[in-house]
Amino acid sequence: MIPPAEFTEAVSGFATGVVLVTVRDGRDDIGTTVTGFASVSLEPPMVVAGIAGESYLSEVLHHQDRWAATIVSADQRALAGRFAAEGRPSARLLLASVPHHRGRHSDALITEGGLAALECETRLRVPAGDHVLFVAEALAVDYAEPGRQPLVRVGGRYR
Repeated sequence: MIPPAEFTEAVSGFATGVVLVTVRDGRDDIGTTVTGFASVSLEPPMVVAGIAGESYLSEVLHHQDRWAATIVSADQRALAGRFAAEGRPSARLLLASVPHHRGRHSDALITEGGLAALECETRLRVPAGDHVLFVAEALAVDYAEPGRQPLVRVGGRYR
């Protein structure tokens, strides 16, 4: 078996986009920064998000099918860091000073100023080691700003 540190070092050179996944759980709004996110189908339009299996977000996503994914722009680096911090407060508090709105289909908080935002509905949940893959159909493109520079993570750092 490969030691976790060796595996992390091996895959850290693979650049990934940065996405904020948010969901409204009925009591509050929660979210996290995700780098395990990809488009998986055009017909129907589908994405996959890898979420830590033991996280509260994963627990909520097992009961709440609709959520939002905001593809983060380079100028949102600090926001991505806040959403990645352990012990972070609710997404509502993290976005209090940042332009955002609620998604029409998901009711999740969507950060403005990213490259794009999707409203999604989970179609399949797949346990994958210490994560769960949430395969979802994109219900709507909330906005798309392709001219912005993306925030990427490579070598364990945002760039």
